[in-house]
Amino acid sequence: MKSDTVTKGKQQAPHRSLFNALGLTKEEMERPLVGIVSSYNEIVPGHMNLDKIVNAVKQGVSMAGGTPIVFPAIAVCDGIAMGHIGMKYSLVTRDLIADSTEAMALAHQFDALVMVPNCDKNVPGLLMAAARINVPTVFVSGGPMLAGRVQGKKTSLSSMFEAVGANAAGNLSDEGLLEFEKKTCPTCGSCSGMYTANSMNCLTEVLGMGLGGNGTIPAVYSERIRLAKQAGMKVMEMYERNIRPLDIMTEDAILNALTVDMALGCSTNSMLHLPAIAHEIGMDFEIDFANGISEKTPNLCHLAPAGPTYMEDLNEAGGVYAVMNELDKKGLLHTDCMTVTGKTVGENIKDARNRNPEVIRPIDNPYSKTGGLAVLKGNLAPDGSVVKRSAVVEEMLVHEGPARVFDCEEDAIDAIKGGKIVAGDVVVIRYEGPKGGPGMREMLNPTSAIAGMGLGSSVALITDGRFSGASRGASIGHVSPEAAVGGPVALVEEGDIIKIDIPNLKLELAVSDEELSRRRENWQPREPKVTSGYLARYASMVTSGNRGAILEIPKN
Repeated sequence: MKSDTVTKGKQQAPHRSLFNALGLTKEEMERPLVGIVSSYNEIVPGHMNLDKIVNAVKQGVSMAGGTPIVFPAIAVCDGIAMGHIGMKYSLVTRDLIADSTEAMALAHQFDALVMVPNCDKNVPGLLMAAARINVPTVFVSGGPMLAGRVQGKKTSLSSMFEAVGANAAGNLSDEGLLEFEKKTCPTCGSCSGMYTANSMNCLTEVLGMGLGGNGTIPAVYSERIRLAKQAGMKVMEMYERNIRPLDIMTEDAILNALTVDMALGCSTNSMLHLPAIAHEIGMDFEIDFANGISEKTPNLCHLAPAGPTYMEDLNEAGGVYAVMNELDKKGLLHTDCMTVTGKTVGENIKDARNRNPEVIRPIDNPYSKTGGLAVLKGNLAPDGSVVKRSAVVEEMLVHEGPARVFDCEEDAIDAIKGGKIVAGDVVVIRYEGPKGGPGMREMLNPTSAIAGMGLGSSVALITDGRFSGASRGASIGHVSPEAAVGGPVALVEEGDIIKIDIPNLKLELAVSDEELSRRRENWQPREPKVTSGYLARYASMVTSGNRGAILEIPKN
């Protein structure tokens, strides 16, 4: 056992004395030590129930002959951090989570791990850590929130943000806004649409690192407590069989995740996190992979914000395995990949059934023949940009309009809510990328303001920042290279014509090469917005959005 390093032999007597101080018995020290990585805190609604999940995992580990020991991981609530300096600290926590979990697991020589995340960055952060540590590991999340209900209609957090825009436009009363405020988020859990947290929890199932139902069983269902106990027992089976994350998270598993991402219509943030996870397993992930997979993968789900269905509906329809079963009918998955169930992908999904063809479209009747995400390139984004194609209305798939240029999110929001943005405009928000932000803030406030102001079918938004999974419309993010390193988005001027062609995967600035060269000669790098603390260190090491905003040691 790995833990023998700290529990066996005379030289380890001091170590055992410290375990004695923890109240562990000789019998407990002789069993495999299983780290339970708890993301529980009292600020994230998605984590409100994780103490119960952790206790259930501990019971499962103990029942199967292991010794469970809990240690923490941090998590930021993106919704609460939205629209102010706090959002600079969201994406950057992904690497803090991975680094601190690696440190805790290896410092204390755990034999196996159970990861208990739920929200946006701590799911991919813990997947990255699992690959690095590479001891038997199972994931079990806290589960999604139930949808809210306002005036008889289901709602989610995106509805709440758009209600603010509708109120600013005079289309919703203050009383109506207050009703949304009180009813939109009715339970604990990760927000109820196919936003980033739920996207990554679903993809954890696809990667093979979580049990079936991990991404979709609602947080408030007792079924999730049972799932947590099963996860605790299953990690002991993984330990006995010596099945490790790098046996599971292979290149084929990453491609499976990208395929199911296209079918589900996941958050654009998955195009930051999958490359980062791939990097940890030694896979060179080019975001162009997305277009090749999208070309042959139909979009089967229109979950909020793309449509009127929610995570609870996907769960009732058969969950992620049912989606995978549909895809397998056309041979779109690598079904021989190993998973934490101890079975292959093919064995896991063979009996899954689509119980609601309105929530999960059959493979021969998809919403579209191509996937939910697209990578656009052109002279405005030579290294790529990302759009959630499944959440773009038909009339905005091809769009041409004048650039309205803003060098930060706040200025753009003021212009949108001040009525200065009109139909046809292309809002450009730059210097918000991984380095320029720093931290690559989500742009849910401006996209929601555009939708709430009634401009969702006539105004596009382009940024070197990123979008919440709750954003919808012609919202094109991850524009690379970013403005802070002199990418073409830094050269856009007010009134320039921008051409968007999503079907043909193009994002072009209608300015001649000669004019762009002239502008480049006059461009000067900006002073960093942050010069001390973690954000400054992050900005010095982070790569572009098209590479997953991974950290690299700067070259001399």
